[in-house]
Amino acid sequence: MARLATPSSRTGLVVFQPLKRRHCKECHGGPLTLLVLEDGAPRCVDCADLGHLVFLPRGDTALTRRSREESTLSAVVVRFNRRKARYERQGALVEEAGLARAEERCLADAEARRRRRARDARRRAAQDVRFAEEFAAEIRRLFPGCPADRAEAIAAHASVRGSGRVGRSAAGRALSEGAVVSAIVASVRHLDTPYDQLLMSGVARHEARRRIGPGVETVLRGWRAGRAQVG
Repeated sequence: MARLATPSSRTGLVVFQPLKRRHCKECHGGPLTLLVLEDGAPRCVDCADLGHLVFLPRGDTALTRRSREESTLSAVVVRFNRRKARYERQGALVEEAGLARAEERCLADAEARRRRRARDARRRAAQDVRFAEEFAAEIRRLFPGCPADRAEAIAAHASVRGSGRVGRSAAGRALSEGAVVSAIVASVRHLDTPYDQLLMSGVARHEARRRIGPGVETVLRGWRAGRAQVG
């Protein structure tokens, strides 16, 4: 929240939310919820010729800025914080027509951002599809015996955006052989060996990997030689 140690002309017109009961020096109306100080005396917003303005609470910086831009006359609304010994912004008084125009601008920006996000999402989805296809093609090049649907499944799993998996690493995006092999090994480990059951039975991860290592190599050798693993 902006700090206003002493509201001044630098802030523009300043309207106060009083902490004590105050009455207008001119029309004697009150107690006032908003007041303007003129020559040290409180005036209500009507007597200060600000009564036609509407109050816009703080919170939406863009809307406040644009409302003041769209208003010929506006004022900052402040209240004194006793605990912090300073004035703090509570909002602004702006012209109703200016506020309406500002809301239209903000809505237009929000719609533009929504359309941009949709375009970006479509672009990323297309990029992800192309990358998964390239990853699957590299799997089939290195392991011609790997079934096509299995290669596609491995590529799709390894290349999920934001997953942190090997396909999204720098090496994976570069389609390095090490990254591709790592993705294949992980798939074979979980789907073609009892690795998961060993872990669930309490076998330590490194020991489980040692036990299933020969089975993984058997599948990989078959795929490298162009033979799909059967059974």
